[in-house]
Amino acid sequence: MTTNTARLVEVHRLAVAGDEAGIARDVGNRVSRVWLRTSRFADVARVAEATLTLGPDAGALYDLGWVQRATGRPREALDVYEQALALYRAAGHRWNEAATLNGIGFVYDNLGERGRALQYYEQALPIQREVGNRAGEAANLSNIGAVYNGLGKLARALQYYQQALPIQREVGDRAGEAITLTNIGAAYRGLGELARALEYYEQALPISREVGDRASEATTLTNVGLVYANLGEPVRALEYYEQALPIRREVGDRAGEATTLNNIGGVHHNLGKPVRALEYYEQALLIRREVGDKAGEAVTRYNMAMIHRAQGDLDAAVAELERVIHLDRQVGHPDLQSDTAMLEQVRQEQARTRPGPQP
Repeated sequence: MTTNTARLVEVHRLAVAGDEAGIARDVGNRVSRVWLRTSRFADVARVAEATLTLGPDAGALYDLGWVQRATGRPREALDVYEQALALYRAAGHRWNEAATLNGIGFVYDNLGERGRALQYYEQALPIQREVGNRAGEAANLSNIGAVYNGLGKLARALQYYQQALPIQREVGDRAGEAITLTNIGAAYRGLGELARALEYYEQALPISREVGDRASEATTLTNVGLVYANLGEPVRALEYYEQALPIRREVGDRAGEATTLNNIGGVHHNLGKPVRALEYYEQALLIRREVGDKAGEAVTRYNMAMIHRAQGDLDAAVAELERVIHLDRQVGHPDLQSDTAMLEQVRQEQARTRPGPQP
């Protein structure tokens, strides 16, 4: 903590103790802006909650919503963001209204409710342009790209990322640039262009470290691991996942932790260690259910089904795949058709193992 930030923290503490709401709100917001950039989510939550003891405040509510979103509490985040949104609209704060709409969209995207996420992003984008918030506009564009990435529309996702990136470079938004570079890498990985994906990840990683964005650093490390897993280098993939996992836990990113655990399970599966793989999948599944990540839950359950199938436990495989299909339908998952085909295939295998009728 810098000397200046430490002073502001003390000023905030004294303002809260002295019931000086105006000072507490202003100073708390300034401190939180610094800490959010470096993923100090627990510290931001403490400041925001202390500020809110003096009454409703849009800035503190927004900061708290950001923390809850980033640490796997999406439903709480939505409630707090909606309170902030109402206050910003009542005050006519268009800049902050757009930022809050963007945050709400992000939560819905993480919940797998991509159509709803787009609705919020598309409300925010024209406001960002109206108020001249170029960094916010770029973040919005990148987030819209992420929705299309999640829907499997990778070419469309890239169109949005390629609009966002030059704006972020123009305004010097290094943290946003790193996130968009990682998103572009993910799109190229989805397109099977693994070398190109690595190029983008390797641009993103030093920037995330430079600006101290630990959450983004962990995301990029996990994505690099995925590329090496896809290249058939599971041991190297594991090295990257094992760098990411403690960072995820350090910053409290529960959804990200589940993603990394799921990926570690995949490595052990590929290394012929199904029991170990299941241990990681089960850890990931608990978190994904806890944070309401239905799209992620579908992925983990599918992975578990494939292990049960390989072990000859077709009843368990079918049960998991039935849950996968149910989740796919809820979130409009792009793998619905292929997952349905796999369920039918495993059901046929199951039927062939059943004993025939006795005379």
